[in-house]
Amino acid sequence: MNPTLEIPAIAALTAMACALPGTFIVLQRLGLIADAIGHTVLLGIVIAFFAGAPLGSPFLVLGATLAGLATAGLVQLLRHHRFIASDTAIGLVFPTMFAAAVILISRYAGHVHLDTDAVLLGMLELAPFERFRLGGWDLGPRALVLMTGLLLLNVVVILLFHKELRVATFDPGLAVVLGYSPVLIHWILMSLVSITAVGAFEVVGGVLVVAFMVAPPATALLLARRLSTVLALSCGLAVLGAWLGVLLARLLDANLAGSMATVQAGLFFLTLLLAPRRGWLALLRHRAAVRQNFQVEMLLVHLTSHTGTSHEGQECSVHHLSEHLGWENRTVRLAVNAGIDQGLIEQTSEGLLRPTTVGIQRALEGAAR
Repeated sequence: MNPTLEIPAIAALTAMACALPGTFIVLQRLGLIADAIGHTVLLGIVIAFFAGAPLGSPFLVLGATLAGLATAGLVQLLRHHRFIASDTAIGLVFPTMFAAAVILISRYAGHVHLDTDAVLLGMLELAPFERFRLGGWDLGPRALVLMTGLLLLNVVVILLFHKELRVATFDPGLAVVLGYSPVLIHWILMSLVSITAVGAFEVVGGVLVVAFMVAPPATALLLARRLSTVLALSCGLAVLGAWLGVLLARLLDANLAGSMATVQAGLFFLTLLLAPRRGWLALLRHRAAVRQNFQVEMLLVHLTSHTGTSHEGQECSVHHLSEHLGWENRTVRLAVNAGIDQGLIEQTSEGLLRPTTVGIQRALEGAAR
């Protein structure tokens, strides 16, 4: 593969591998668990290193994975306390384990140099230079092979436990009734999150792991409601954000991980603004429509109660409605125009407003509510 294409391919595979388990942790409102695991794995690496595992050993990966599972376990344990919320539990476990790792390094491994940029933002730019060779064959960058394996693992596990994950995510009580074990399903999910976070952490750094696990699923949830559609959209948005981030990094000569995280956030906020049903603009339009419907109903009630009375000339006149209803002239004008457009109000040649038959029925229904 062309080295120019290897970086976007690695980024896309990493994005999809993170987005799949990330969808379920976002649905369970545990998005920050990805951030916590992405940092507390350092404690597992340090402990495995002190236990004698050399650098590059798979035992370091095992230690990091176990630390991720320990993080998830401690968070889950604290969540069972009725006075400790999920975000509070994560806020207690995350800094404690990360601080313990920092203390151990500073106390017993002060000679070890930790590159902060590599930890936070990864070294994706250098990934094509570390090759995976088997039997003399160059199978591509090591990161590409690693993330392909993680993506396949996540796809297989989610397909095998799709029904159980769906029920346990949306209704743990129903999962128990159906004979599923929410605790076991939770640990399966946390294992996926931990393994994926450890593998992706080495490739793209802690910041982008969190961005890939949280931003694409959160964006997809603004666009769809079916779980299968959300999973597909999460993967698509993750890949789109990764590719656009690579292009942005090349355009600005900026860090790859930082650019991709920025693009993922940009896609989320753009969707939050423009989503057809759950976006801010859609919500504003809906609220404006609800407010206008209420004003039309109040206007109909007012007109119905005064039509045919001795005060009709004053109470139903366009020029006096603002005074009697206590509304601004613009509000009255919009309500009147909306009522006329909907066939609920008609205006006489004398400038008086009267409800139509449909309008009277609507007014009675509004008064009954």
